[in-house]
Parts: sequence; C-alpha cells; structure tokens
Amino acid sequence: MRLWLVVALIGVTISPLFIMRLVALDNIEAQLRTRRMNELSNYALILSNQIIRTSYFKGDNRETVHADMSQSASLYNGRILIIDKNYTIVKDTYGTLDGMTSISQETIEAMGGNSIRNYNKDDGMLEMAVPIATEDKSDVLGVILFYASTSDIIKTCDSIGRSYNGITTALVGLCILLSLVIANIFTKPLKRVANSIDRMAEGHFDEEIHLRGFSEIKTISDSFNMMLGKMQKVEDSRQEFVSNVSHELKTPITSIKVLADSLNMQEDVPNEVYKEFMQDIVVEIDRENQIINDLLALVKMDKSAADLNVSMVNVNDMLEMILKRLKPIAAKRNIELVFESFRSVSAECDEVKMTLAFTNLVENGIKYNVAGGWVKVSLDADHKYFYVKVADSGIGIPKEYQDQIFERFYRVDKARSRETGGTGLGLAITRNVILMHNGAIKVLSEEDKGSTFVVRIPIKHMAEAGGIRSEKN
Repeated sequence: MRLWLVVALIGVTISPLFIMRLVALDNIEAQLRTRRMNELSNYALILSNQIIRTSYFKGDNRETVHADMSQSASLYNGRILIIDKNYTIVKDTYGTLDGMTSISQETIEAMGGNSIRNYNKDDGMLEMAVPIATEDKSDVLGVILFYASTSDIIKTCDSIGRSYNGITTALVGLCILLSLVIANIFTKPLKRVANSIDRMAEGHFDEEIHLRGFSEIKTISDSFNMMLGKMQKVEDSRQEFVSNVSHELKTPITSIKVLADSLNMQEDVPNEVYKEFMQDIVVEIDRENQIINDLLALVKMDKSAADLNVSMVNVNDMLEMILKRLKPIAAKRNIELVFESFRSVSAECDEVKMTLAFTNLVENGIKYNVAGGWVKVSLDADHKYFYVKVADSGIGIPKEYQDQIFERFYRVDKARSRETGGTGLGLAITRNVILMHNGAIKVLSEEDKGSTFVVRIPIKHMAEAGGIRSEKN
C-alpha cells in the first residue's frame, strides 16, 4: 500500500511539472519570436520611410542606408535585401545577390502591397517581406526582404529549460521525499493495527492501540479497541465457562466419592444408613446427568446450522400446559401461578424448544420466589410479533448483575442456586432458543421486588438464523 501510495503521489505531483515545462517553454519561445518579428517589422517600416525620403532608388544617399542596413542585419544575425519595382536586387547585405533578379512568392505578394511574415522552423529563420510604398500607398517602389536567425532565441529557451530542469529535479526530489513521509504517516497506523492483529492471533487481547491523526484514523482506533474489548470478554467468558464446567461436573462426582468412601470405611453398615447414602448418591448422579443434558442441549443450540422443527403452534395452549406441569412444584411453596392472555395467538416455532425456554423462565420464577408469592405469565401479540411476559414477586436481581445472568453457569447467589437445584444453564438455554427464533429477551428487575422477563418472537418464522442479541433496560 505504501508503494502504491508513493507512486500515486509522485505521479500526481510530478506529471504537472513536466507538462508545465513543455507548455511554458513553447509559450516562451513563441512570445520571443513574436517580439522579434515585431522588432523586425518596425525596423523594416523605418527603413522603408528612410528609402523614400532619401530618394534611394534614384541613387541618392545609398551609402548611409547601406551602412544602417548592415548594422541592423548584423544586430539580428540576419540578412536584408532591397528590391526595386523591376524585381532587381539593389542591395544584399551579404553582397552576393546584388544586381540579380528576385521573383519569389514573397516578393510578388509584397509588390502587391501586402506585408508577409513567416517562421521557417527547419532553417530557424524569421522571414519578412515589406513593400516600400509612397505615403498615400498609391505606388509601390520596391520591397524589403528581411531574414533573421532565431538561434539566440533558441539558446535563451535552452538556458531557461536547463534552469527549469534544475528546479524540476529539485521539486521531484522534494515530492518524492514528501510522498514517502505522507505515505508513512498514512500507513503507520495501519501497520500498528496489523501488528496488533498479529498479537491477537497469538492470543493477546489486552493491548489497546491509540492512533492519532485524522478523524477516520481515530475511528479505526476506537473500533479496533472496542473489538479487542469484546474479544477479551469472549476469551474471559470462554475460560470462565471451562472452569465452571469443570467445577460443576466435579462437584457431584466429589460428593459421590465421599459417600462411597464413607460406606467402604464402615463395617456392618445398617440397611437404613446404607439406603440413605445410596439415595444421596442417586441424587448426585441425577444432578450430574442434568448438568450433562443441559450442556448437550446448549451445545446443540450454539450450532449455527441447528435445525428447528417449525410448525404452527397455539401459544396459549403451550403456555397453559407449561403452567399445568409446574403447578405441583409451585404448590409446595404456596406460590400462585397466573396466566393472562389478551388474545388467541398462533405462531410458527419449534414447540419443543420454545416449551423448554418458557419452562425455564417460569421455573426460575418459582425457585427464586418467596413463600406465598406469585408468578404471572401474560401473552399478547401484534401483526408481527407475539410477546410473553413472565413476572414474579421473588428476590429480584441486583442491577449490576443483570448483564450477566444469561451467561453459562452464572449465578447471582451461588449458594442459593445450588440449594434450589439449578445448573446455571437455564437462562443461557432460554436465550439461545429465543435467538434461534430471531427473537429478543430483556429483563426488568429490582432487588427484593421481583423480576420480569419480556420475550418477543416473530409470529412468522424467518429461515435465516438470528444473531446473538439480548436487551436490557
């Protein structure tokens, strides 16, 4: 990128210099030729007037005119010829054509009263034919032919060109230097980003970059740091998940081992004690089995290609069935289950997975409630979504923990959660089910005043999988 940027900058800056050089030198040379031609024209007019005043063609004062002609021809590095009306060359400053006849195209036109001006590029000569006419222009007495070399003009332009080349070379060097500096300024932040990406590939997510310069560069820096933060959070979550899985799976096994060792260390264990220990072992095995089943369910739902068995489901009947199944659990703690439906709702969804999600929400409302409390489930819908609200009168969730409750194995109160038999995976499974249906979930909660989970699901299932999204108020 730096190479192409340097080449582009050099091309943009140097090309105009060469174009200007060509145009400027051609323009200067043209102006100098025009000025020289005007000087020759003025001199020819003066010489014509002098010839007429001195009766040159009658033979008077010719020496004076010839001397002036020779001086002017020498001054302009040229040649002057005077031709009379008979086309006879009266005077040639070179002295080689005196007395000869000149019937050239220029001479004929000038005899007709026309002034001729021409630039012979091949010979590098300015050519001029001026009629020698009376003051009233009624009679043409002869013609002045003036040939002047442009060698001095060419030398002047060459000198200017060399000077311009020197300036251009210096400017080219400066442009190259500035191009390298500018390219380095533009690419240095990108190089730092590339280095940071390489560090990320090695597993380092804790090195933020702070780029200075244009607002776009700062935006890249901020976006990159935000991405680093999210990746660090994902990495921390992954490590915490592995740690939690290890801990959760190890706990029942440890309990089973302690119980089994206790039995092995005792001799002649009474049947009552033996049965009690075996019952505890069965409970721990069931707990281990529940954790493994929840983990498998969560892994299946994490797959982007997870299949949904979509069908048209009566959401009212589904929610009433969930509350019916959980009613015995609620009755043990004297918790009232209430279902409120504003309209009959049918939607395209996976009934099994959706039942699991709402069961987890209602079951959590029962588990983390107070004795004699209530759990209220309400259903509503519009033309596009159906909405399920699960509210309880329980212990609530502190505000600082509400962002984390959907994470795997996360518990606000670990001791209380284990007492209620939770695995810490219920809300993570619920969120994944909702996201698989392109829905959203948010929580509204206040400590010691209960919690409300609000779920929004499209009535018509969309084929593409929804991205991970949770909402919090």
